Amino acid sequence: MTSKLSQSRASAMLLILMMVAGLSGCAVVAVADMAVSTVSTVVSTGVKATGAVIDAVIPDSSPKK
Repeated sequence: MTSKLSQSRASAMLLILMMVAGLSGCAVVAVADMAVSTVSTVVSTGVKATGAVIDAVIPDSSPKK
């Protein structure tokens, strides 16, 4: 009777460990995706700000209508 109980516990622990290992892989992908998105947003904002400053400093050569 005791061996069945310990075998059941071992199976449950193995199942839990496999689930946790699978979830940790998803977490790594989510963190990497968030980091890439953040860097992309920062770079895009920096480029837009630089373009706005350049447009403000250098006047257009074409006349405005």
